[in-house]
Amino acid sequence: MTVEGPAAAEILVDRRALRERVTVLAEELTAGFSEPPVAVAILKGSAMFLADLVRAMHVDVEVDFMSITSYAASGRQSGVVRIVKDLDTDIHGRDVVIVEDIVDTGLTLTYLRRTLSERGPRSLRAVTLLDKAARRIVPVELEHRGFEIPDVFVVGYGLDFQGRYRNVPDVLQVNDLAKLANDPALLADQVFAAG
Repeated sequence: MTVEGPAAAEILVDRRALRERVTVLAEELTAGFSEPPVAVAILKGSAMFLADLVRAMHVDVEVDFMSITSYAASGRQSGVVRIVKDLDTDIHGRDVVIVEDIVDTGLTLTYLRRTLSERGPRSLRAVTLLDKAARRIVPVELEHRGFEIPDVFVVGYGLDFQGRYRNVPDVLQVNDLAKLANDPALLADQVFAAG
């Protein structure tokens, strides 16, 4: 399916592939925990991925959230990461799984790993839905990954553009970001009409 003509956006990962891969990731994560792990979702993008992931896991899981920012006022990545909302759970001595929607430069995940490691977890793993390795600036360990994607802008399944399109059930590749920036509602009618 193409949304708003071939130049605007197209499906990169469809909902069926997402569902299948999340099930596999959940099985991978379920193995090896003797006590309930803490799944740390990085808001807001990973919320949908987290919900599907923990529902598919066959082990008791505690969920907590962090919100961080690595973007300057201009909307571009600044390289400086700061915590906006911290964990409510003490992770000392616990198995922790960082749940990310997308990893690109590696800067954010490197910061998260260092910050959470300082809190003394028993183990620390990372799972990401999307890995945009082509944009990597620093090497970062990813124990579990859903899909490696090219260096394209994506929306859907939790990922957004200016707060929109998180609830699209597929991951869409935006082919004309400038056009979308000029009209943030550009994809709405076609995406939601397509069902």
